[in-house]
Amino acid sequence: MTDSKHILQTRLGSVELLNPVIPASGTFGFGEEMAKQYDLNCLGAISFKGTTREARYGNPLPRIAECGNYGMINAVGLQNPGIEEVLLNQLPMLERLYGGPIIANVSGFSIEDYQYVCQRLDDRERVRIIEVNISCPNVHNGGMAFGTTAEAAAEVTRAVRKVTTKPIYIKLSPNVTDIVSIARACVEAGADGLCLINTVLGMRIDIRRRQPVIANRYGGYSGKGIFPIALRMVNQVAVALNGQVPIIGCGGIETAEDVVEMMMAGASAVEIGAANLHNPMVCPYIIERLPILLKELKIEKIEDIIGCC
Repeated sequence: MTDSKHILQTRLGSVELLNPVIPASGTFGFGEEMAKQYDLNCLGAISFKGTTREARYGNPLPRIAECGNYGMINAVGLQNPGIEEVLLNQLPMLERLYGGPIIANVSGFSIEDYQYVCQRLDDRERVRIIEVNISCPNVHNGGMAFGTTAEAAAEVTRAVRKVTTKPIYIKLSPNVTDIVSIARACVEAGADGLCLINTVLGMRIDIRRRQPVIANRYGGYSGKGIFPIALRMVNQVAVALNGQVPIIGCGGIETAEDVVEMMMAGASAVEIGAANLHNPMVCPYIIERLPILLKELKIEKIEDIIGCC
């Protein structure tokens, strides 16, 4: 049996990871709080908080709704300090705390927004991948999210491809009819990889107040309950693209078993989101558990199972 260090190694294109476990953007901040809990260097990579051109306060409160043991709904609204503050303070802090690959999650409300933020990140050596969140509304096109049509998704991809030499991974929304056509359009437009899925649109109602729990009415549902949806979509895209680009799988992953299942579906690595919020130790726990599980399953290297189903 291969030693445990090499069992977990995987890669996203040219970027080598110690293991496939990546904290998802929006659930890990810039690493400062989590670094008080454990050594971040055990992680495969880190996707930092979604960053926009300007600082954003986010949506009005309340913006979180619990969904029992199955997850949560959030409408945080991309609260972040803006790209200039990230470059000046937040990214240098993360670089001091963590020596592995950094993934920059980027959001925008116009093509120009996306281009500006990606261009500003282009010369940061430690940023190895730019993860482009296309679930944001296009304010110049009636508020329709960029990720809901193949044409709009491809437009964003082509635009950011022009301004950065970094690998670009497009983070896809599940709130669409045909995720395969959107994935294919992004790859044809120059994406180096894909990340899926983002949150599923959901709602909760306070039956005593007879009002939506979230001030924004609707929000993104994440957590355990969306895992089968995420698994299906990752597999659909992986089968359709037949290994053209690497896929980061995310959505409801909470255990080592979930990681293996997601990689069998076609993911080369995984992002863990909502689970970080109710168990800050979930990532190191999964990393510790994975070699034991692989041994039980008689798997020599985790890379060997990518897309086996």
